[in-house]
Amino acid sequence: MLYFEKDFYYYKYMKNFMEEALNLAKKAFRKGEVPIGAVIVKNGKIIAKGFNKREKSQNAIKHAEIIAIEKACKKEKSWRLEDCDIYVTLEPCPMCAGAIANARIRNLYFACREKTSNENLCETIMKSNRLNHHTKITILNEYKDEASQLLSAFFKEKRKNKTE
Repeated sequence: MLYFEKDFYYYKYMKNFMEEALNLAKKAFRKGEVPIGAVIVKNGKIIAKGFNKREKSQNAIKHAEIIAIEKACKKEKSWRLEDCDIYVTLEPCPMCAGAIANARIRNLYFACREKTSNENLCETIMKSNRLNHHTKITILNEYKDEASQLLSAFFKEKRKNKTE
């Protein structure tokens, strides 16, 4: 029975959260930003959203995860997001992994691994003995192809525009 309940929860809620993150990544793509989206969830409801805005803001730290964390902290009036989960379309970079861990987010779900990194930096950061909080990491492989294709299409378009 527990297995069924877990499946039901996934298909009713988790699927919607990753799909919303993918919609945000598509929005970033349309705006000329690296297509990464993030949503933060508390008690089964999205409380914050973000997508990359580095180009528009000309600010190196305006990653999807950082934007979503800032919004969630403001909404919760706390930097501690212990009862929250984050859904991201791509494995977080070291900066974002550190921010997720420092915000004490309970679970990280992401769609695909960062293909240029073989060092598992995200896991290394989040499991560091220096931290007193460890975020559980889950890869939602069923979204891997969609997230990867979106990123590949974005960078293919960028390379094409550079050569023209």
